[in-house]
Amino acid sequence: MYSKQQTIILQAQTNEWLEADNSKKLDKNNIEELRNILRFHEHRYYVENDSLISDYEYDKLYKALENFEKQHTDFITKNSPTQRVGVGLIKDFPKTQHLVPMLSLENSYDELDLLDWDRKVKELSGLSEIEYSIEPKFDGASISLVYENDLLLRGVTRGDGEIGDDITPNIFQIKSIPLSAEFSKHNIHQIEIRGEILINKENFKKYNEGLIEEGVPPLANPRNAAAGSLRIKDPSIVRKRNLEGFLYHVSFISKIKENIQEETKTHSSLLKLLWDLGFRSPQKELKVVSGIQAVINEVNNFEKQRDSLPYEIDGMVIKVNSLDLQEKLGMTSHHPRWAIAFKFKARQASSKLMSVEFQVGRTGAVTPVAKIQPVSVGGVTVSSISIHNEEYIKEKNLKLGDSILIERSGDVIPQIVQSLTATRNGSEKEIIFPTECPVCKQPLSKSDDEAVWRCVNINCNAQILERIIHFASKDAMDIKNLGDAGIKKFFQKGLLIDIPSIYEFDFNALKEIEGLGEKSISNLKEAIQKSKHQPMHRLIYALGIRYVGETTAKTLAQHIENIFDLQKMNEEELMKLEDVGIKVAKSVQAFFQNKDNLNMLKKLEDLGVQIEGKKQEKSFGNLNGQTFLFTGTLSSIKRSDAEEMVESQGGIILGGVSSKLNYLVTGEDAGSKLEKARKIPSIKILSEEEFKKLLLN
Repeated sequence: MYSKQQTIILQAQTNEWLEADNSKKLDKNNIEELRNILRFHEHRYYVENDSLISDYEYDKLYKALENFEKQHTDFITKNSPTQRVGVGLIKDFPKTQHLVPMLSLENSYDELDLLDWDRKVKELSGLSEIEYSIEPKFDGASISLVYENDLLLRGVTRGDGEIGDDITPNIFQIKSIPLSAEFSKHNIHQIEIRGEILINKENFKKYNEGLIEEGVPPLANPRNAAAGSLRIKDPSIVRKRNLEGFLYHVSFISKIKENIQEETKTHSSLLKLLWDLGFRSPQKELKVVSGIQAVINEVNNFEKQRDSLPYEIDGMVIKVNSLDLQEKLGMTSHHPRWAIAFKFKARQASSKLMSVEFQVGRTGAVTPVAKIQPVSVGGVTVSSISIHNEEYIKEKNLKLGDSILIERSGDVIPQIVQSLTATRNGSEKEIIFPTECPVCKQPLSKSDDEAVWRCVNINCNAQILERIIHFASKDAMDIKNLGDAGIKKFFQKGLLIDIPSIYEFDFNALKEIEGLGEKSISNLKEAIQKSKHQPMHRLIYALGIRYVGETTAKTLAQHIENIFDLQKMNEEELMKLEDVGIKVAKSVQAFFQNKDNLNMLKKLEDLGVQIEGKKQEKSFGNLNGQTFLFTGTLSSIKRSDAEEMVESQGGIILGGVSSKLNYLVTGEDAGSKLEKARKIPSIKILSEEEFKKLLLN
């Protein structure tokens, strides 16, 4: 952005202002000179990472400008460096529509995927070789910026791709994002720019150290920290997190005069334009090559440099460089045909297996959890890893004291890859799987058809606690204000002893618990009372019957009028229901043959919990017989309400992605289901807005 000559001039002006101290007074004639000096040093520090003055000197100049503007408010401009600071809490984030939808990228995981993508691009373009641009796939929070008449108009989160949250006050706190840029010199009236908000590794480390000193739990990883920061309603807190903005794509341009020739014809030239205008575009990291083999070479080379980068990336993005060719290739409803993301291999690290804890779940399953020497893997500190079951331990040949290789599969779930047996010194010890429950001391049991050991004592405290947690959870009885931590605390104090005790709560006793005020107690009381009237399928799911998920619970609820009707159904009758197999039928029957379970249900009925439903006749409507699945966070409607809308029009909700699925509806942060669905051509992938339109047809 700044030439060598401009740098020399601005640095000389800086020195003049610093040396003059108070003798150089601000007035309407020189105020813009000081603003330009401050913008220059912000760019050097936040974009080029090469500061020319100390923080103290910058603050001195900033204070001079701030004090002048306080005394002469008529001289304040929207793009003044002082206007980044938020003036108060944001009450709410308004919803804003993107000028152009923010589509996802198609993912690739190996060279064969890239070769296949290149083949399709060449077939569609009619060219024998394509020029590609290659840049890092930043691991942060996606944003869209709109500039109009050279000023930053708004900043919006990705949202569902069509509509996002307007977070402009928080975007103002990110100093690598210019408040203004001279787009008009390039014939641009309005422009929409896509990018990613990050916290670099060093700032993330420092920020977490500060949290720990304050006794606050550290943040999980830079990506979550960046995404969470953007939604903080106090801009002054956002400012302290030292976020950075990388801008990597221009999605929309409105010209001032249509008859002026466009000066940019490639993606790489647009990134250079952004860089020249003061934006932190991936200009330094960008590579432009011809042919897919050159792309493969570059992404493999870049992966080796991954750890040396000051920020987290999880892959590379390859784009057709020609903008004309991008337009010709076009887009599907989900992703552009001219771009693809190459995802790096899962992150790995070595550690030491220190001990194993055995945890008991709500169905009695005993799960061993490895406690390892804390180690950072892909920006996340890992100290615990599930090692699943006894057979897994034997298969991996794990011993206490082993050096182990771990990875975060898909950069998310930590797993043990292998034990590094060559490093053993003889001090390692066998992992002894318990023969009795670690909580209630009753003997463990294992059936021939599964690898899991179970505590068969349904009155085991560990199982009771987990069953209460499941019963109150969001997708079950949805008892707000009764979360995991609260349930554990109340269980420990004897205020909760089983599921029915939720509805016998001693609210007076809660007043003695520190941190619980009258408002919290009142809200909890109201939520518990409200849960008594949840529909039948939620109650069935809340009971925690093995193999009965939300979809199966709905199927069962549609065929009964009273919860005790399930007690009367035999295996054959149950298996006539859709998606109910032998395992589910046996599990349901076993649950309703258990006297303790029946007594619990009778007690819930006596306490006012609704145990009656309404048999549903088969619905007929616009979606009759069509199958649906939802993934990600919907912005304008609860998932449960969306599912009910589908069912009311004759549609069917499935529990997972398969060839039986007709529609996958995606919200914000859609995960593995979306990736899996993309590999099955028959599945139609809908945005939230497309889903709503489908309902209205």
